[in-house]
Amino acid sequence: MAEITSVGFPFAVNEAGHINATGGDDAIRGKIIQVLFTAPGERVNLPEFGCGLFNLVFEPNNTILAAAMEFTVGQALSRWLRDDIVVDGVNVKSAEEAVTVEIAYTKRQDLSKQAVRIHFR
Repeated sequence: MAEITSVGFPFAVNEAGHINATGGDDAIRGKIIQVLFTAPGERVNLPEFGCGLFNLVFEPNNTILAAAMEFTVGQALSRWLRDDIVVDGVNVKSAEEAVTVEIAYTKRQDLSKQAVRIHFR
């Protein structure tokens, strides 16, 4: 199966004036970050896109928040990236004023297992 190439995230133009493109793991990681960091309502033509992770980060840091983040992130990724990945699990760890979100997933293209970890302070 051929590797899919997409516009790089974040969007950038290289020295030659061409749009940077990414493929494979970088492209999927970029898509995951876009879903996580986009708040619903932020995209005019796709108002339901995203999960609003930044909104949840400013809530009180406790087990209820961690459970809400796991559910919200898992649902959003399953909905918006269902053609690219299968979400195997979302783990949220909170310690004092830091939150770590770890997403384990399987790429549909080659069934390889991957993970993305994002840390907030």
